[in-house]
Amino acid sequence: MKSKIYIASICFLTVYSFFFPSCDEGDTTKPVINLIEPEEDDSLLIGDDVHFDAEFSDDEALASYKIEIHNNFEDHSHDNTRAGSAEETVDFTFEKSYDLSGKKNADVHHHDIIIPKNATPGNYHLMVYCTDAAGNESHIARNIVLSHEVTGDHDHEHDED
Repeated sequence: MKSKIYIASICFLTVYSFFFPSCDEGDTTKPVINLIEPEEDDSLLIGDDVHFDAEFSDDEALASYKIEIHNNFEDHSHDNTRAGSAEETVDFTFEKSYDLSGKKNADVHHHDIIIPKNATPGNYHLMVYCTDAAGNESHIARNIVLSHEVTGDHDHEHDED
C-alpha cells in the first residue's frame, strides 16, 4: 500500500511541476554592451595602443567583461615577414578580463591593449563579452584591421587618464 501512495505522490508532483512551473526564475536578462570604439572596420596602428571605449549595463548587477582579439586570416596562406624586411612577425592575440562587480552601469575607457611592433598586419576579430552577476552573457564582435598605416579619418576625443 505504501508503494502505491509513493508512486501516486511522485506522479502528482511530476504532473504538478509540469503544468505549474515556478514563477521565480531569477535574473534571465542578458547584460547590454554598447561598444563605442573601436568601430567596425577600424584600422589600428601596429606598435600603438588601442583606444577602447564601451558602456555596459544590466537590470540587476554586472559581474565582468572580457576583451579578446584574434586573427581572421581565414585559413589562407600568409607570409610571416614584413614587406622589405627580414624581421619575423607574430599573429597578434589579446585576452583580458575586467571586474565590474557591484555595478549596474559602467562606462569604460582605457588604452590597455598594446599592439606589438612585430604584429602581423591583416584582418582581426575584436570580441567583447559581458557577464552579469547571475551568469547571463552577451557578446559583440567587430572586424578590425592591423596596419602599419592607419587609413581613413578616424579621430577620437577623450580625457587624459
